[in-house]
Amino acid sequence: MNGNIKVVVSDDNDNFLNEVSRIFPSYGISYSFVKKDGLKILEYIEKFDPNFVVMNLFMIHMDATGVMSKVKENKKINSKFIVISRFINPEIEKELINLGVSYIMVRPFATSELAERILKIYRSKQQTSQDDNTNDIELKVTEILHHLGVPAHIKGYHYLRNSIMKSVDNPDIINAITKELYPSVAKNFKTTSSRVERAIRHAIEVAWDRGDIDVLSSYFGYTISNSKGKPTNSEFIAMISDNLRLQMKSNLAS
Repeated sequence: MNGNIKVVVSDDNDNFLNEVSRIFPSYGISYSFVKKDGLKILEYIEKFDPNFVVMNLFMIHMDATGVMSKVKENKKINSKFIVISRFINPEIEKELINLGVSYIMVRPFATSELAERILKIYRSKQQTSQDDNTNDIELKVTEILHHLGVPAHIKGYHYLRNSIMKSVDNPDIINAITKELYPSVAKNFKTTSSRVERAIRHAIEVAWDRGDIDVLSSYFGYTISNSKGKPTNSEFIAMISDNLRLQMKSNLAS
């Protein structure tokens, strides 16, 4: 591997590997392939310490959580992990987050999306902490949604993330959630506004059922009360986007 960003990919899907070979170089990413075997990829990581490890959740001999647990014990390894799977249940998702996963890619996804994700994470790690707090909103939104208990495998998670990012860039759009925000998100995902609205509402309901009450309270305050119940879609999106804008202003002022 000769590029600046060194990535090892562990997979056995020939079409995916061919796509990696074709697309990664155009993003300035060098790559190596390792068999879909947890022990093999652990050996590779310990020997070469690549910038990124892209591996399947389930592999022979050792799964992704096992590999990450072993790597966590080795303070000399600085690799970032992206885990790919066709399905992530809440328990495994929480375990991966606790182990420090950088991103969870739920199949199907475009290989170009994976390459872009690697670049974003890499660039955010290269910036100062101040720049990091202002230049990668998507990563911050992702982290917040994970902390709030919104599962990554449901459609509402992706619609929520996109809606919050749009609201951070354009605060006024939340006042036109039905006429502007939902149609804009629907266009991005090639679906309908009504499906976006329903999926976001479901995602919020799931978060309220499974989320940590202290974490929810830190973002939503009074809406946690039994009398008020969960926030509406617009309240949820507005509160998260407002929180992020305040963080950005605070970091710029410091």
